[in-house]
Amino acid sequence: MSTSPVNPETSQRSRPQTPVSSLWEPVIIGIYGVSGCGKSYLLNQLKRELSPETFKFYEGSEVINSLVPGGLSAFKKFKESEKEAYRQLSINYISQSCSSTGHAGVVAGHFMFWEEGEETGRIACTQNDLKVYTHIVYLNINPQTIFRRRVDDTERARPLVSAEHLHKWQEAEKIQLRQLCYENGILFLSISPESWLLSRVSTLIRDFQFHTTNMNLSRAKDKLDNILANDRRQLHTMLVLDADRTLVAEDTGKLFWEIASRRNPEVANDPLKTIFSSKLGYSYSAFRQAVLLYEESFGHNTFDHICEGVAELVTLQPEFISVLQRVKEDDHVGAIVVTCGLQRIWDKILQRAGLSGAVKVIGGGRIADGFIITPEVKASLVSHLQSAYGLHTWAFGDSPLDLAMLNRADKAVVIVGEERSRSKTMDAALLEAIDNGLQAHQALLPGNVPPRLDTIKLPLVDFHDPEFIDSLFSGPLNNNSRELHLIHATEKRSVKLLMTPMRDAVVAGYNLREAHQNAGWYLAIEFLSELVGVEEYPTEHVQGNKTSGHRLSHEENTLIVPLMRGGEPMAFGVSRAIPLARFVHAKDPEDIKVEHLHKICNVVLVDSVINNGGTIVGFARHVRKLSGGVRVVVMAGVVQKKSISPGGQVSEYAREAGLELIALRVSDNKYTGSGGTDTGNRLFNTTHILR
Repeated sequence: MSTSPVNPETSQRSRPQTPVSSLWEPVIIGIYGVSGCGKSYLLNQLKRELSPETFKFYEGSEVINSLVPGGLSAFKKFKESEKEAYRQLSINYISQSCSSTGHAGVVAGHFMFWEEGEETGRIACTQNDLKVYTHIVYLNINPQTIFRRRVDDTERARPLVSAEHLHKWQEAEKIQLRQLCYENGILFLSISPESWLLSRVSTLIRDFQFHTTNMNLSRAKDKLDNILANDRRQLHTMLVLDADRTLVAEDTGKLFWEIASRRNPEVANDPLKTIFSSKLGYSYSAFRQAVLLYEESFGHNTFDHICEGVAELVTLQPEFISVLQRVKEDDHVGAIVVTCGLQRIWDKILQRAGLSGAVKVIGGGRIADGFIITPEVKASLVSHLQSAYGLHTWAFGDSPLDLAMLNRADKAVVIVGEERSRSKTMDAALLEAIDNGLQAHQALLPGNVPPRLDTIKLPLVDFHDPEFIDSLFSGPLNNNSRELHLIHATEKRSVKLLMTPMRDAVVAGYNLREAHQNAGWYLAIEFLSELVGVEEYPTEHVQGNKTSGHRLSHEENTLIVPLMRGGEPMAFGVSRAIPLARFVHAKDPEDIKVEHLHKICNVVLVDSVINNGGTIVGFARHVRKLSGGVRVVVMAGVVQKKSISPGGQVSEYAREAGLELIALRVSDNKYTGSGGTDTGNRLFNTTHILR
């Protein structure tokens, strides 16, 4: 057989033909380590342990031997560029083979060759390896053990190298491989088979094969479902709480590694920073990599002891202790901690606070947990609480990792701590989120720290304010509740004065429109402000100094929609009370377009009279179809009682989707005006038009 090199690009033997339609991105797991560490031995053990129906096993040198004309003996004589071409061809062959069959691949390979006396090693890892491998397991064996194995190996002729050189070789491989993996999105784990039993390694490999973002989310939802299945209370609200720098002032993950490095100087002080500052960012892969770092660094007992040490160092914020103690006694409000950090630490913190029975934790940190928490998972769990259980959700968080969750929740509170410990990137990320529609408040813990952004974009709430705390426990009073929330002023004396010109047959045209405007202004000032809330903003005092003014919460993100034509004058009065709100006329529901609802959080539908309620229900349905998360408030001068009684159209719709209705008066009068008695005709002096 010829030993001359063959161009791998033209060799038919070198180019396995795989149908393009069957290709998918396979899981390819590399088993690496210095020569003599036991890669082949572990590969053979895994062959017996793992199912051949789901895994394929490859010895990298054997694949090269099969692809190169003349085999390994010819390969060893090639130039480095030719060797690299065949190494790339080899890993491509493995990838295509696994892709076409649907198997996961386990490959024993070499990262570096380094003979003693050479200044540096020769890298055998190619760019194709870095594209194909999804996971790399590094065998971190004691160099003395490797030295003895190489000396005693009678099957292979290995160059004699010292244990000192093997140690240098091994350390160089671990450092360079870890860095390359972080840069290329490959999950890296260093293990010592002396402490990792075969069963544990095979469990890890199976996890590598099956663990995906979809499975991860599914397992997190299962954990949430199990928590709620065991909660016998009739919940209407769930508080979803971030952990680090929210429930406590400290970062428990950072404390964990500080304790670990004090106990063992060989442990880096903050290796998580290296992961999250790499190209992995805060991705699913980054959090999975963090789990592998815990796995390689700590056995179960050591890990648990360090978690206990962290729990002893931190205390829940007193404001949250008060809230969670009330949750413990409440039959309708629950609380869960959803953390990207370590579940075990937070279980212990809550246990020490006497809250473990009432407040559960959803987190990760170990392979055995089954899942990791990412920003996307946090947001999805909030959505699951809303859609699967119909719960009103409050979310509390402090960092960019919480923004998706905060945005998804019905109510959101940003926790703002001491400036020295705050997330440095939160302000910019928060500002962008608010510009894109996030509606949130901020709570200062402790109360003397400066706020984030300003209290206009991010209004303040105070844990010491009884009204705020009561709002957490009072249940939803918006369109998320499946009920009609009716506010009316029928019996108020002020309303009798407002209603007189509206009911006087002599009053018409401009004067009647002015009366309707006054009624709209009154309803907005008196009731809409209570329903939606108000926020502070800085203003100039008449004496020249700065003071605080108040306006409707998210006033600039409120849309007033008069139902034409009768609702227009009253809507003008509402607009006078909340001048920053947008204004869109609508005769039919379809007149409200999706672009009208961009960044809108409150829609106020205004009509002068609600008779049977069909028109207003049609508008409410249409608005919610365009924007499911928007709050819909209906405002009217008069509402006929039948429409809001059981069986009435407004009442039935409210049972289906919830509705907030503000009225000047509820009337038993079932009369529907026409011609000269029609409200629209009276408002615009068109009473001569008969119907």
